[in-house]
Amino acid sequence: MFFNSKRGLVFIILAGIFITNAVVAELIGGKLIQIGPFIMSIGIIPWPVVFLATDVINEFYGKKGVRKLSLITAALIAYAFVILFFSLRTKAAGISTVTDEQFSAVFGQSMWIIAGSITAFLLSQMIDVFIFWMLREKTGGKYIWLRSTGSTVISQLIDTFVVLGIAFWLPGKMSTKVFLNAAFTGYTCKLLIAVALTPLIYLAHYLINRYLGDEDAHRAVIHSAEESLHHRVSE
Repeated sequence: MFFNSKRGLVFIILAGIFITNAVVAELIGGKLIQIGPFIMSIGIIPWPVVFLATDVINEFYGKKGVRKLSLITAALIAYAFVILFFSLRTKAAGISTVTDEQFSAVFGQSMWIIAGSITAFLLSQMIDVFIFWMLREKTGGKYIWLRSTGSTVISQLIDTFVVLGIAFWLPGKMSTKVFLNAAFTGYTCKLLIAVALTPLIYLAHYLINRYLGDEDAHRAVIHSAEESLHHRVSE
């Protein structure tokens, strides 16, 4: 069974990290924070972990694995917002320590982010996968940091501007000046966190290699590379 497979268990753990951080980022994304003169969404903080998990899954499970997981995650994000939608419209009991106003103040803003977040998430994930495998093929599988950071640089740029643009700028909740300020600040923050987390990618590779065994881990990487190459050719 899938659960009895070491490779399957590793995928479940990585998928759990991926999905949890993506959903949490969407739920807390409505809160804007200020760092000096700069403004950004606090939901930006978990996203580098999502892209880190994306790169590790890319390496061991291939392009198809990331795309399927991205679609599942987008569906789960939409499901979370459906639950929020009905929760916001259900009256709180008189003895509730959280009033409707308080609940709406925390989660109501998240409802405005759904279209932008899902669009940005899927678009950035597809771009991340494309760039990751392009760099991997160009370098012959060397330089893990290059394909990880390179794919993140572009995909997070797209993600940041698309989600803020659709969720805040287009509806008129942000002026163009504030939008550009928040987008560039958020992107810079994401990028700095992603670069700081780069050693974790090497740690993840090391732990997975130890757990699966060098031979099985190498076989998994080769299989994912061959599968992704075949998938690209068939496209």
